[in-house]
Amino acid sequence: MKILFAASEAAPFIKTGGLGDVAQALPQELAKNKDVNVAVFLPYYKRIKNNPEIEVEFIKCFSTKLAWRQEYVGVFKLKSASKKLSIYFIDNEYYFYRDSVYGDYDDGERYTYFSMAVLESIHEIGFYPDIIHCNDWQTALIPTLKKLKFGGWSEYDRIKTVFTIHNIEYQGKMPPEFMTNVIGLGEEHRGLMTYDGCVNFMKSAIVSADKITTVSETYAHEIRYSYFAKGLESIIGENAYKLEGIVNGINTKLYDPKTDASIAANFSAADISGKAEDKADLQRTLGLPVRPDVPVIAMISRLVAHKGLDLVEYVMGEIMNRDLQFVVIGTGDYKYEDMFRFNAYLHSDKMSANIIFDPLLANKLYAGADIFLMPSKSEPCGLSQLIAMRYGTVPIVRETGGLWDTVPPLNIETLEGRGFTFKGYNAHDMLGAIDRCTEFYGNKEKWNKHIKNLIKYNSSWKESAKKYIRIYSELI
Repeated sequence: MKILFAASEAAPFIKTGGLGDVAQALPQELAKNKDVNVAVFLPYYKRIKNNPEIEVEFIKCFSTKLAWRQEYVGVFKLKSASKKLSIYFIDNEYYFYRDSVYGDYDDGERYTYFSMAVLESIHEIGFYPDIIHCNDWQTALIPTLKKLKFGGWSEYDRIKTVFTIHNIEYQGKMPPEFMTNVIGLGEEHRGLMTYDGCVNFMKSAIVSADKITTVSETYAHEIRYSYFAKGLESIIGENAYKLEGIVNGINTKLYDPKTDASIAANFSAADISGKAEDKADLQRTLGLPVRPDVPVIAMISRLVAHKGLDLVEYVMGEIMNRDLQFVVIGTGDYKYEDMFRFNAYLHSDKMSANIIFDPLLANKLYAGADIFLMPSKSEPCGLSQLIAMRYGTVPIVRETGGLWDTVPPLNIETLEGRGFTFKGYNAHDMLGAIDRCTEFYGNKEKWNKHIKNLIKYNSSWKESAKKYIRIYSELI
């Protein structure tokens, strides 16, 4: 079975969020299967091209057409790739040789080009997959363009497409004229391409793809309702017969407290003593009092409202009145950045606000914190709670999306479950969960047993990859 995995980012080459982790770990797990070969296609961004550690070889160049434009396509391949897992980069410096990854005025055109270039590359380099697996709006045009631009080609007609919705909030909405002026489709396809007065990349993929997946089972149900679907609930409803939720995993070799070189002391479920050393090291690093008796609560997040930051803001004063320490890492809206900075100024012995993106500091926090707070308004899957549990850090989450799927409520008597949860989107419900968790922290015998259970929890991609293999096989 040959799988082409198309994404706008993948670690370790380029990463801005959870998609980068998924596009690294899932293809690696898929390629472990005996009869599966995977080719990952990525844009050849400036950050990748200028990285001397990434060695590539030139494969081929050709041109592709966007409406009236003829655009150069260069195909490069990672030299260190294996036969089972190949990494290809689509080169066009006009579109990708930029300091930013996303957020430019012509993002719609850039990823229309990328989608066409990926489809053209199939023929040009002779890699004819059984499945094309597309991810989020940046590659959402691939299922549609395969049918409309390459329909009738026997090599393409047999290819099946899977489209994964990582976050339905970002749909790839473009003005009506984009369809003819950039994509180059005729008016007869207006109905397929548009929704609510806009060209909508994601809508076209939901209709055109052979299978739709989301990144958790609960999220697959949630997006059928207007509160979560961001306007696409009717389209999701019409195509629900081909929708399935599969929870994300994490790279358990990359995130392993037993071998992680970025933390002060390694530890495992068999011996968790190193976690106390990591906590003390974290407190010293951040200038907090070194107190083993006080619980350290962590947040590693984009600082935006839908991550639950408005709940935190509402009860911040009450949180600071508790005997605890609170550490935040992340960037986002100035409103929340300033809120955390101000509270860190007022409560320098309790609060550390790190308004940065620092993966090494994040690993120290995963390992050294006692509690991980994730009060999201919506969360398709979430990876942070999985990483936190891998490091024996107890999650507090709202019961939504992948948080509900991966963090069942903890029974403090039997120690069944994984964390502390709250259902309503309410600041004092969240505060109640914090209080229950910090009270449980006082029972060291049970707390330590639970930490060991969390570290043992299997959050790898193994089972989820099996489900994708099953989907691919059914489509073929």
